[in-house]
Amino acid sequence: MLNRKSLIDWYRATRARTRQLFDIITPDAYYDRPIALRNPIVFYEGHLPAFSVNTLVKLTLKKSGIHPYFEQIFERGIDPENEAVVKSPTDLWPAREDVQAYGLEADALIERTLCEDNIEIDGGEAAGTIIEHELMHQETLLYMFHELPYSKRRASGAAPASGAGGRGRPPLHRVNIPAGRAILGAPRGSRFGWDNEFPELVVDVPAFEIDAYNVTNGDYLEYIEATGAKAPHFWQRVNDQWHRRGLFELAPLPMNAPVYVTHEEATAYANWKGARLPSEAEWHRASGEGDEIPEGNYDFQHWDPVDVGSYAPNEYGIYDLVGNGWEWTSTPFGPFPGFEPMPSYRVYSADFFDNAHFVLKGASPVTARELVRKSFRNWFRPNYPYVYASFRCAR
Repeated sequence: MLNRKSLIDWYRATRARTRQLFDIITPDAYYDRPIALRNPIVFYEGHLPAFSVNTLVKLTLKKSGIHPYFEQIFERGIDPENEAVVKSPTDLWPAREDVQAYGLEADALIERTLCEDNIEIDGGEAAGTIIEHELMHQETLLYMFHELPYSKRRASGAAPASGAGGRGRPPLHRVNIPAGRAILGAPRGSRFGWDNEFPELVVDVPAFEIDAYNVTNGDYLEYIEATGAKAPHFWQRVNDQWHRRGLFELAPLPMNAPVYVTHEEATAYANWKGARLPSEAEWHRASGEGDEIPEGNYDFQHWDPVDVGSYAPNEYGIYDLVGNGWEWTSTPFGPFPGFEPMPSYRVYSADFFDNAHFVLKGASPVTARELVRKSFRNWFRPNYPYVYASFRCAR
């Protein structure tokens, strides 16, 4: 149960981790735009405090903000269909010292608001919104930093260095999941969640087969060699050998780690195997009963994925459904019946119910623990290559 003190502590801890993540980049990278489909790095250092002020103070409590111009240019990120339609909020970004000074002032205002104002504490939507919004953007930041030259990023104390545990290459086998019900989402009012998680949806799922392990780099290499398909975004050829571009180092391709690919690439691989991607309901069915979250490679234990099967399987004998990489599903992102936009962030989901994004489930190595819940739904465009997204096949 959240009280004012625990809510403030959670807010402070979240902000502290964000500052640690910004320490990864060197000063000369601050105005870079490592992903052309997103705003430059400077935007995100201003966006996080501005979003909190706009959402909790101005929208929810109807009070004044701090800096109207900053709260305008840092208001919202972008998700364009392609680079040709990218629109920047401004042609001239503020100096970093001004952005950081605004952030400190915003932090003080948010903490005063959480401490003194008449806000709903236990499950308060606006308070949960601003903190979980920042937790999600911590992962977004790392997608961007991953695209910088290694000379512009440096190891941070926010998490241990990448590791590669696990055993040898696992045997390729499938698990039979019997027909039954899958419970998606959560009952409205049960706890904080994003609007697309509500209301709870019960789906009857026919029997199906699903791979016990994610598709590995070694599996995908066989596919490339057999078909001539293009290599995934995070692979790089060095001296006639494939390497993985990890967050902090280029290393020989770890054959037993999951491959990170786009939805389009995952679908093509599955077709080659005479299979398909599981649906969102099938992922829930395969994840087993109850809401308990298994141990896995998430919450910054490692910067990069470790070998598949490094953690215990679930009740069906399936590995890594949570952690080590988000998992693509075949389900277009859309509302559950009875969907209602959340008052504190009405455009969070609704703008993306466009049949141009697909649902991902689970978590990546750098997904915050608070976001690792079965009802959480991630989504991206099918050709977006920067997300830490894995997959497995179903039949």
